Amino acid sequence: MVAVTTSESISDLLDRLCEIVPDYPQPGISFKDLTPVFADASGLRRMVDALIAPFEGQFDIVAGLEARGFVLAAAAAYASGKGMLTIRKAGKLPREVYRDEYTLEYGTGCLEVHKNEIAPGTRVLILDDVLATGGTVSSSVRLLEQTGAKIAGVGVVLELDGLNGRDKLPGQNVVSLQVVHS
Repeated sequence: MVAVTTSESISDLLDRLCEIVPDYPQPGISFKDLTPVFADASGLRRMVDALIAPFEGQFDIVAGLEARGFVLAAAAAYASGKGMLTIRKAGKLPREVYRDEYTLEYGTGCLEVHKNEIAPGTRVLILDDVLATGGTVSSSVRLLEQTGAKIAGVGVVLELDGLNGRDKLPGQNVVSLQVVHS
């Protein structure tokens, strides 16, 4: 395990701890793997603290997108003393759900959240690992709006430059810890 220094910027921490996996998930893509940051106790704490700090006092619950967003949201909920809401892929939740379909590069996807999980007006902070094209994050915003929730903001660790994901989130307070240039 590599020690994390607090004088190190969050971007430098991510550069140091993340593993770059060439040609994943397809040739020509360099995948920035966050799992080494999750495995490093100090790195995870710094990353989560940096994600929630801009939203301090502005949220009542943290929502995580399947699957790596669950890790971030659970840690953020614990760190902030708030609850956690899971936003799942279709068919994974056992009770009645709200659904939102979104467009993928080659098809569609669907996200769901339980009905009656949160009260209308609940301020929700949405967390995920990566903002790419914005499909899943914008779907989660629409989904939570169906519940009557107020979106406190969106926090992501990595934002992929050039894919314009932020454009699908007009009016949302979006904070990314690092912009990855492609």
